[in-house]
Amino acid sequence: MGQPLKDPRAEREAFYRRIAPAHVTPLWEMMSALVPKQPASPCVPMLWKYAEVRPWLMESGHLITAKEAVRRVLILENPGLPGQSAITNSLYAGWQLILPGEVAPSHRHTQTALRLIVEGAGAYTAVDGERVTMHPGDFIITPSWTFHDHGNQSGDPVVWLDGLDIPLVRFLDAGFAEEYPRDEQEVVRPEGDAWLRYGNNLLPIEYRLQNATSPVFAYPYARSRESLQQLARVDKPHACFGHKMEFVNPASGGPAMPTMGAYIQLLPKGFSGKPYRSTDGTVFSVIEGHGRAVIGGKTFEFTARDTFVVPAWQAYTLHPAEESVLFSFSDRPVQRALGLWREEQLQ
Repeated sequence: MGQPLKDPRAEREAFYRRIAPAHVTPLWEMMSALVPKQPASPCVPMLWKYAEVRPWLMESGHLITAKEAVRRVLILENPGLPGQSAITNSLYAGWQLILPGEVAPSHRHTQTALRLIVEGAGAYTAVDGERVTMHPGDFIITPSWTFHDHGNQSGDPVVWLDGLDIPLVRFLDAGFAEEYPRDEQEVVRPEGDAWLRYGNNLLPIEYRLQNATSPVFAYPYARSRESLQQLARVDKPHACFGHKMEFVNPASGGPAMPTMGAYIQLLPKGFSGKPYRSTDGTVFSVIEGHGRAVIGGKTFEFTARDTFVVPAWQAYTLHPAEESVLFSFSDRPVQRALGLWREEQLQ
């Protein structure tokens, strides 16, 4: 009689068990997951209603002070990434509250941060010796390793959306932070100094590009809105985006931040976007208007101050019920720098 046929699967499993103690593993068992035919993000589409979360945010103001918390934020965590404090694999987002009279103490970190003012006016952010007063819709940058503090000199709560590259920096094991000796840093330049130096198509003659972050750290919504209106008056809307613009570094013409791209778009009333997808998972914040976003076949009704996320390579369409303005950010600059970014208009 011949020898019984061996079971290839059993032999392989026994082989895997023998080599496991040496911390080696067979690529052929992981190939499809490591090198997929297309992106397969664990992130899922999600919309956070500001009206639902706001009461909890205000309640947190009674539970802990801005100084105790350092930053009083409710993180917007993607359901597909539980426990990771991430809205996409590379991005963090959260709503931050500062109450009248409070100061969120000064510190700095290697993570780059952005702020999109959601509610209230009259608070400030100070970045490396210059303060800027916040207004709804303003886009503000905290460059990597710059001291920054926040204060509220108004009589009302102020809330903004924080966006940071925390997961990306964490993946690279490059996270550092340092506290400033005092809660508030010394103000050494008048408000508006950065914009007047760098934001009017002029640069000081001695200026030399030192890093990839914009020297303008505050982009007022009033100016952004004016640019969008001019675009809408002159140009036809893009089939997918309506009228969309990117915040740029005026000293280089590149993105305003090296790790996060920031964008603003106007969706005309009656606009119905065609399906679009790209490899950069994108976080949207609604500045004006209301409507619906269809992401991966699922419909989300949005209104002003809401935040929603489109995972990488999931098709989405935008359908405003009235003229609407959306702010968004993603890791597109990183993907472009590495030659990884792709996009596709599906119809």
